[in-house]
Amino acid sequence: MKSFICIMFVFVALMSIFSCTINNDSVLTNSLEYDLSIAEKLYLMSYECIDCEYPNKLGQVLGSDSNLAPPRLLHPAFYGCFDWHSAVHGHWALVTILSRFPNFEHRDDIVNKLTTNITAENIQVEMRFFDDENNKNFERTYGWAWLFKLDEALREWDDPIADSLQRNLAPLTDMLADKMIGFLDLLNHPIRVGEHTNTAFALSFAYDYAQKYNADLAAKIEEKAKAYYINDKEYPIIWEPSGFDFLSPGLQEASLMLKILPEKEFKSWLNRFLPGFENSPQKYLTPVDVTDRSDGKLAHLDGLNFSRAWCFFEMGIALNNTNMMALGIEHFNHSFVKMDSSEYAGSHWLASFANYALIKGSTK
Repeated sequence: MKSFICIMFVFVALMSIFSCTINNDSVLTNSLEYDLSIAEKLYLMSYECIDCEYPNKLGQVLGSDSNLAPPRLLHPAFYGCFDWHSAVHGHWALVTILSRFPNFEHRDDIVNKLTTNITAENIQVEMRFFDDENNKNFERTYGWAWLFKLDEALREWDDPIADSLQRNLAPLTDMLADKMIGFLDLLNHPIRVGEHTNTAFALSFAYDYAQKYNADLAAKIEEKAKAYYINDKEYPIIWEPSGFDFLSPGLQEASLMLKILPEKEFKSWLNRFLPGFENSPQKYLTPVDVTDRSDGKLAHLDGLNFSRAWCFFEMGIALNNTNMMALGIEHFNHSFVKMDSSEYAGSHWLASFANYALIKGSTK
């Protein structure tokens, strides 16, 4: 009954804002402008999701009957949004909205949820889960990367409440940073898929955090990124996407190397990796369609449009490349205008992806 009520509440609330899909008036043309009206449309998906306990995909390994417990007891900080990583980036989305819009109408409600979930006690329970012999690799490395993003956002949110939230979260962040360094020491070959285990995505997100706040992790990422990718050439990007992708393996790799290499060296690497792509990216990639947004795997392709968009924006801004910026906007719009709030298969996570693309590509 609780899960039914939760889902119905989300459905009714979101329908009132989105009217099934985002109104075509929200289409962004020549540039992205992340304004308050868009923030209003995105916040509720994350706000209602982070403590919507069911349905839930735990993804854990059972070592005994003691591991059988409701999500809110196993993961008291991050138990909503269908799975752990979505709950983490749901919290991230809310923090970034408040950081961008300090006088946001729903600020007090969001702060109440953040302070209820991200407590020192709850984080200790989360850490005990990651210490469990059967779950030491839980959410490796996708969820870890989003946890770093959350920590980074809390550190950079200019609000007194952010300091206490970040202090509460820090022990788990440090634990996962150590886990990632240890994992990278063992990982001789990158994972090049378009879903959660993609290595380039995790390294790219983790590097954003680490280059500012964890020198050891940053150095390890720089070392392994070059070892994994520096000699790559003539990547067949026209083979993308695979049917369940929400990440572009090729663009995620390029996004990472953009951060790791000096500009001149990156441009040479990019021309080897994706010959001709810098000048005419539209010849190689176009936005993709979702045939069934009620199917959690098929709905991944909306996320792919958003993640491609943020990679185009990162490279387009760094290289002053208007073709990449335009293609990013095209990808963003293609899924943004079709976001279906009634389909929980996508709505529990897509707001975060759209939010990140907006942050990367917005002019203000």
